Amino acid sequence: MAKKKTTVYLDESVLRATKVFAARTGRREYEIVDAALRGYLGLSAVAAVWERSTLTEDEAAQVAYAELRAMRRERASTQ
Repeated sequence: MAKKKTTVYLDESVLRATKVFAARTGRREYEIVDAALRGYLGLSAVAAVWERSTLTEDEAAQVAYAELRAMRRERASTQ
């Protein structure tokens, strides 16, 4: 995926910890911030699921919509 430059404002202690962690792990600061945001937003888990999946995007969408329709039918029958 393409990277895009942005500016963020961080607490000094967070920035310092980011720099230290990056130096200790041999990574760049933006990689640490990216990984932290992906973890916080749950994107790491989504990526892990997609890596294990044998479904195409279209097949996954079909499964998701089928489940959504089933849930709506179930909800309608209980009201």
